[in-house]
Amino acid sequence: MAAARATPGVSLREATQRKLRRFSELRGKPVAAGEFWDIVAITAADEKQELAYKQQLSEKLKKKELPLGVQYHVFVDPAGAKIGNGGSTLCALQYLENLYGDKWNSFTILLIHSGGYSQRLPNASALGKIFTALPFGNPIYQMLELKLAMYIDFPSHMNPGILVTCADDIELYSIGESEFIRFDKPGFTALAHPSSLTVGTTHGVFVLEPFNCLEYRDLEYRCCHRFLHKPSIEKMHQFNAVCRPGNISQWNFAGGDTTSLKLDREYVYTDSLFYMDHKSARKLLAFYEKIGTLNCEIDAYGDFLQALGPGATVEYTRNTSNVTKEEAELVDMRQKIFHLLKGISLNVVVLNNSKFYHIGTTEEYLFHFTSDNSLKSELGLQSIAFSIFPAIPEYSGNTSCIIQSILDSRCSVSPGSVVEYSTLGPDVSVGENCIISGSYVIAAAVLPAYSFVCSLSLKMNGHLKYSTVALGVQDKLKKNVKTLSDIGSLQFFGVSFLSCLDIWNLKVVEELFSGNKTCLSLWNARIFPVCSSLSDSVTTSLKMLNAVQNKSTFSLKNYTLLSIEEMLVYKDVEDMLTYREQICLEITLNRKQSDLETS
Repeated sequence: MAAARATPGVSLREATQRKLRRFSELRGKPVAAGEFWDIVAITAADEKQELAYKQQLSEKLKKKELPLGVQYHVFVDPAGAKIGNGGSTLCALQYLENLYGDKWNSFTILLIHSGGYSQRLPNASALGKIFTALPFGNPIYQMLELKLAMYIDFPSHMNPGILVTCADDIELYSIGESEFIRFDKPGFTALAHPSSLTVGTTHGVFVLEPFNCLEYRDLEYRCCHRFLHKPSIEKMHQFNAVCRPGNISQWNFAGGDTTSLKLDREYVYTDSLFYMDHKSARKLLAFYEKIGTLNCEIDAYGDFLQALGPGATVEYTRNTSNVTKEEAELVDMRQKIFHLLKGISLNVVVLNNSKFYHIGTTEEYLFHFTSDNSLKSELGLQSIAFSIFPAIPEYSGNTSCIIQSILDSRCSVSPGSVVEYSTLGPDVSVGENCIISGSYVIAAAVLPAYSFVCSLSLKMNGHLKYSTVALGVQDKLKKNVKTLSDIGSLQFFGVSFLSCLDIWNLKVVEELFSGNKTCLSLWNARIFPVCSSLSDSVTTSLKMLNAVQNKSTFSLKNYTLLSIEEMLVYKDVEDMLTYREQICLEITLNRKQSDLETS
């Protein structure tokens, strides 16, 4: 223990690598009873996403990339109003009941929320955040495998119940060698990570009951008085959530997304995943069966956890400042949940040597994969992961990152950029801080710094087509306006969207946007050309991007144009997976050839 405390970074790396090794031993092998999860369930937003997830799970099982003998499920949200991850949790309970009856009473279940459209990290939009590739492993790890690896010790120290987590975060922790995190108390149990007060404003924060222990340990079991959801710093102080520096100053601080805290700073404990025992899950299921259809978004963290603990009060149910869309039913629904769960305990597992990373935006994705030396060290992330490409020069710790791709030795990729599942020819130059995904760029091309390029296979009227999303990594796809007269406030690659339409010879008409005509955004703008080949698709979309940057003209008038929203409807998952598999086979053959030449 003393050695671990003296070097928290080293112990965190060693603990993480041990979990990865243990998971690696289970991949493709049948698991013994109690050794692993009974059920792993992933939520999906709609039937198209459900099918995509099932196809990818099926491929992983066929290729023996996951432990066998486990029930893997995809649970889709009902059609209609968006119901949030809290609503998805309730639906998942109903699916479990329909599939297993009383049997699930005795199961350990991992529920991963992956039902969003990933508008802030659009290279995950087509195939899902839980299938985001990570730069290590052979075969390449995706977020699903990483989640299963990091939680490898949980099922065997857990009473029947459900562990709820999100698809786009990473929790790393180190505890004593003889210690395990136990999920064996009634009610809810949540993990807690020491974080700066600034990080606390965007997470859930625990107000812990007083604790009579003179020294801080890696692992502490505490009781939560009340839970605050995305509180202001003033609120954290008001409700006594803020901890003062003590022995904790020697520990890592969770904020993988932020710089480490200085030793003299105050801190709070923030949330990540939580567990609910079978009795609490049953209570929620009975509630869902009683109310029937949900017509508002429920947050599994904000709306479930804020109702727990002896200090919980009903006030939060009327606070809609953190809500994207305020439905008439929301406050009423929150109050019903509050009264349902009030009195249930919230137990907290404090992990003082832990880190929490979020990889849900283009900015976070680029930073953690190219510049963040802490995560690189802890997870063993590689600059070139299962790819064909000569060595990458390092620029003061900032490199590019190549994942399962084939790059000609004469092409150039600037630092800070990520290339995944792509093929780049000799005359391709990639600027800084770009994301290239699923693309085939053989013709000469210059990708300006901060470009986002992601190709999708489409099935349209029975024919295979391609379209490539090309925009800026900092473009806000969620930003929307209500009328055509306001679209000038939208920005494409830092340029007014109206100016871009002039450059592309497109008219400002209602048909320019798909879907909801009172919610106009880059997400549903029909500006991306449909082509017959993958390479033509990339070349054409790059021309429209370069035209904006060079203030030249490139007419899109004669192309069939789709929005990103529409591409997800037409996406051909099978063809995209086939392209990835072709790249994989070529890399494998290349490696075998190299091995033969060197032997």
